[in-house]
Amino acid sequence: MLRFILNRLLMALPTVLIVAITVFALIRFIPGDPAALLLGDMAQPDQIAQMRAELGLDKSMPEQFLIWGGNVLTGDFGRSIVNNEPVLELVASRFVVSAEIVVTAVLLASLIAVPAGVIAAWRQNSLTDLALIGTATVLLSVPTFWLGLLLLLLFGLELGWLPVLGYVSIGDQITAGLLYLVLPIMTLVIHEMGVLIRMARASTLEVLRLDYITHARAKGLSESAVLWKHAFKNAFGPTWTMIGLILGNLLGGIAVIETVFTIPGLGRLMVDSIFQRDYPVIQGCLLLVAFSYVVVNLIVDLLYPLFDPRVVAE
Repeated sequence: MLRFILNRLLMALPTVLIVAITVFALIRFIPGDPAALLLGDMAQPDQIAQMRAELGLDKSMPEQFLIWGGNVLTGDFGRSIVNNEPVLELVASRFVVSAEIVVTAVLLASLIAVPAGVIAAWRQNSLTDLALIGTATVLLSVPTFWLGLLLLLLFGLELGWLPVLGYVSIGDQITAGLLYLVLPIMTLVIHEMGVLIRMARASTLEVLRLDYITHARAKGLSESAVLWKHAFKNAFGPTWTMIGLILGNLLGGIAVIETVFTIPGLGRLMVDSIFQRDYPVIQGCLLLVAFSYVVVNLIVDLLYPLFDPRVVAE
């Protein structure tokens, strides 16, 4: 198992390096000079040149990358150009906000959608199956930002049950913090259920056609025993992989939801930093997103043998 983990980590290093190089290069092509943006429209050329020297922007791109990469390896992601905060602390605090929304939403969506997909496969071509697949298709077709706005209109403005704007940390006020998280979590749960229902159904249908399922039925086992004790474990493997992909994707792509619900998370920080030409923060956000993908995929690979006995971690 230790060798398996080390091999996965070594395979992930080139991915992180390629992402770092790509991010560093692409950010330099964003129009605008961060030094001029920081100093304002009235700044003189000599002031801009001095600021560029202080930020290290007067050096060549390879030199800038080597300096930045060496600092990152020591845990120094630099400081924000806009507010002079340490990038690592800023990005980590925003990541926690996004993670509590995404992880909770994916967990709830999985607990609801996976059993629903299995039941749809078990009742293939029945009214239950058609209803679940139709619902999943509708959920997939609705954009998350539009769904979020509808939920805000219904539960926030019309019914007045939940807050519409702002954010309160759970660490400061537990009750108020939970209320502010209900709508964004509900939006993600509803949307991601569509993907997971379809995936769970397809995987279960494939397993139900295998010979060992026929053999289990021939032994006189009940349909519920065949479904949950024999089919579900093998059918859940591909769905587990999809859950990992959704989790990694949402950790880096939740900017739209955070904008709709005015949540100060990682996605919103990344978008704001792009508009402000805050290079260190953009690089820190994208590196953290890439690292999150690596960690999530590693966890998925490590737990996969628990769901599929044919897979051995070596």
